[in-house]
Amino acid sequence: MISKDDLRAAVGSGLLNEKQAAALAALADSRRGAREDLAIGDEPFELFKGFNEIFIVIGLLILASGWAALNGIAMAMEIVNYKAKILSTTAISGVILWLLSEYFIRRRRMVAPAIALSCLWAINAGTGITAYFAQPFMVAQEDFSSLPLPLGLTTVAMLLYWLRFRVPFAMALIALGVFGIALMLGANQTGTPTSAADLFLLSAGGPFAFITLGVGLAVFAVAMFFDMSDPHRVTRRSAQGFWLHVVAAPALVNTLALSLLESGTADAHMALLAVLVLFALIAIIIDRRSFLIAAIGYTVALAGTVFEGEGTAMTIFILGIFLVVLGAFWSRFRAALLAPLSGILPLHRLPPSH
Repeated sequence: MISKDDLRAAVGSGLLNEKQAAALAALADSRRGAREDLAIGDEPFELFKGFNEIFIVIGLLILASGWAALNGIAMAMEIVNYKAKILSTTAISGVILWLLSEYFIRRRRMVAPAIALSCLWAINAGTGITAYFAQPFMVAQEDFSSLPLPLGLTTVAMLLYWLRFRVPFAMALIALGVFGIALMLGANQTGTPTSAADLFLLSAGGPFAFITLGVGLAVFAVAMFFDMSDPHRVTRRSAQGFWLHVVAAPALVNTLALSLLESGTADAHMALLAVLVLFALIAIIIDRRSFLIAAIGYTVALAGTVFEGEGTAMTIFILGIFLVVLGAFWSRFRAALLAPLSGILPLHRLPPSH
């Protein structure tokens, strides 16, 4: 068996380049099952491969800060042709970010720099396109009708970036862009919500709560498409699904949690716990802790900041116990849950149980 140390030695000796070594490792993992190297019931997750990636990310952030400061000074001196200046600055920044991505993502296959460059690409495209197309005087008067176009173009720019570099985290940014576009279009049709609660309460008159649920379901469906195409989770398709689940779960639970916690009754807290148990069952079946922890983490954040009271504190306490027990016996729960579902669900498209 060829170990990772053997691959590193082959790269160091020049026998293989890093791209070939990564492809060989992925092929080996797909043949024997990448989950073999993980603890039983564990879920693959990677933010960085080594401290050198953190070193590069810090350098990228400092470089971006200095570049933004220099362009801010130049922009302040431009009065007549400021839109042309914005367009040229955004284009130059985009070319630089694209070239850096070609090196750090496609050639070096680094994880943390890929996330940082995706964020910088989104920020550069978003600020440049918004500054060029949006109408600041309309926005100041709470008229957001000029924002869907730049937000849509930014999402398209993010999609083009993903098509080239396939960065999993970029998929989450695309999902957030779609979510923002849907909310903006809803606001343009029905008017700006009077409060933040109107965005998510099912009892509110606007469509925003249903938009949140709809987008959450759509993002979850796309996440499952990626997950089911890679049940052993050895390729980047699995990582795409991971980040999409992180976006989908809060979108789904947000409306339900706020609507239930808003009443403040004991029955409402019990109903919320029942909803989260349903989320837990789904997470166990698809073997995605990210889906469950995003849902429960968001609920706890809401309960601890927006809502107060003895019932809320007890809900948080119960959720803590629930997560600890579930984390300790995840694989056992999953094996017991999947056993009676073998003839109902396409288990061959889901990660194997242990």
